[in-house]
Amino acid sequence: MHGLSRLSNGVGSVSPPSSPRLRSSRGKSPSSGGVYVGGFRGGGRAESKNVVERFGYFLISAIYRRRGVLLFAPLLYISGILLYMGIMGFDSVNNASSRGSDAVGPGSVYRSPEVFEKLWPLMEAESNRSSNMLMNVWNPKLRQGWKPCIKHAQSGFSELPKSNGFLIIEANGGLNQQRLSICDAVAVAGLLNATLVIPIFHLNSVWQDSSKFGDIFDEEFFIYALRNRVNVIRELPEEVLEKFDHNISNIVNLRVKAWSSPKYYLEKVLPKLVELKAVRIAPFSNRLAHAVPSNIQGLRCLCNFEALRFSGPIRMLAAKMVDRMIKSSSKSGGRYVSVHLRFEEDMVAFSCCIYDGGEEEKHEMDIVRERSWRGKFRRRGRVIRPGANRVDGKCPLTPLEVGMMLRGMGFDNTTSLYIAAGKIYKVEKHMAPLKQMFPSLQTKDSLASIEELSPFMGYSSRLAALDYTVCLHSEVFVTTQGGNFPHFLFGHRRYFYEGHAKTIKPDKRKLAQLFDNPNIRWHGFKRQLLDMLRHNDLKGSELRKPSNSLYMHPMPDCMCRKSDAKIEHSNTTTTA
Repeated sequence: MHGLSRLSNGVGSVSPPSSPRLRSSRGKSPSSGGVYVGGFRGGGRAESKNVVERFGYFLISAIYRRRGVLLFAPLLYISGILLYMGIMGFDSVNNASSRGSDAVGPGSVYRSPEVFEKLWPLMEAESNRSSNMLMNVWNPKLRQGWKPCIKHAQSGFSELPKSNGFLIIEANGGLNQQRLSICDAVAVAGLLNATLVIPIFHLNSVWQDSSKFGDIFDEEFFIYALRNRVNVIRELPEEVLEKFDHNISNIVNLRVKAWSSPKYYLEKVLPKLVELKAVRIAPFSNRLAHAVPSNIQGLRCLCNFEALRFSGPIRMLAAKMVDRMIKSSSKSGGRYVSVHLRFEEDMVAFSCCIYDGGEEEKHEMDIVRERSWRGKFRRRGRVIRPGANRVDGKCPLTPLEVGMMLRGMGFDNTTSLYIAAGKIYKVEKHMAPLKQMFPSLQTKDSLASIEELSPFMGYSSRLAALDYTVCLHSEVFVTTQGGNFPHFLFGHRRYFYEGHAKTIKPDKRKLAQLFDNPNIRWHGFKRQLLDMLRHNDLKGSELRKPSNSLYMHPMPDCMCRKSDAKIEHSNTTTTA
């Protein structure tokens, strides 16, 4: 017999970028010792091809002579194809590796320093202007007047029904991956009418952060904010722990597939919960589909935008940092730009992109790739094409490129900039031109003292929480490489700024072409970047589509139009 579910109506169905797995292409460079014959270079390849053709002719002749062999014809045919493709494929990989270059047209080469050298005098000529871009960067006419509007009434209970059992989940990953797991767990607990145990944080091999829930988030406030919707407890009751010998690992772990539907939870998980009174789901990352009924979606809204606030120590220091940024931005009325800069050593290595460091850079990146991914990039048949990566917009933007983009969009040297980042690759070299373009540049290390930061050092999620808060309160947020950090900030900023993200997500394919043109004129450069800014302004108030995440697109699930809210309030007053 199934327990009570809170699904009252029909059941519905922001870390690092994916690895640049590129298809191998047939090499076109000459093989050593090859001669030009009949329009083809490379005697080695032609000879290999002739051998394969002769072998195929021999097999076909044998089949026709001995008809019994026809039984094996399909197998022989497939073997011949695989052999042929193997010879050609290996030749392609070897040639691609030996070329050392894969220039595929405009945008494939890192020439940003040359472009900067040409445009810098023109940038300087437009410095110290009386009107700062930050004062009117976003068009007020494009705001649609949304306000936070989490619909409590749809699934609220005057008193929570008797629980079907205890739900234990394990949140893995970095700060915002954990946030996603927590809020999806709240939604599942509401769906199953389960009591949620404060989530356990898995010690991730990448993030290496041993923080517990209460170190990052305000545990007491989390329980209080959800009290009328989902019952949350800090730990399992003693009688339940005794049943499992005080060992949580003895509680059955249900292997739930990614993006599982509410129907799956009701049919597969709920019966186990009712039977065992306690179930565990680990890992719990991305274990609930985007499309769920509105009352369950409302739990996600309540959790992410209201119940999950940072712990007291994080909030206190973050508030001081925001206040200091505002005070340092007096020339722009307290407004500042925040940038999520992903140019750490491991990000550069993972992208397989080439910058201007020559052989030294190549050697360093090879070491990092081998240390972090152990042969992943040296697998047989894998072709790495840095130029194609750059053209496709997959290369992390350098600090220089971020600065040139912002100057082209109209932000002059009086603009206050906050950089949210880890340890930048070759920080002195790469940050120097950005500081040259924006002297009023700050990071958490410059905004906070060593003594203030010391309790957070060694805890990447707590440090990320400081960056997150400063970025949340900026007039402009710039994302450069994707991931969960900007994913959640998009949604949070929409929730706080009347539905508009106030965020720049650059078209990196277009930027690659602009930065690969040393002959570009300043006027044309600015025109294209201003067009890019206007496009981001238009996209700022997007509504969520069925396949989109609520955490990035809170309208209309977590917000309503101000006019609708006024009508609803008026109707409520009249009824009363």
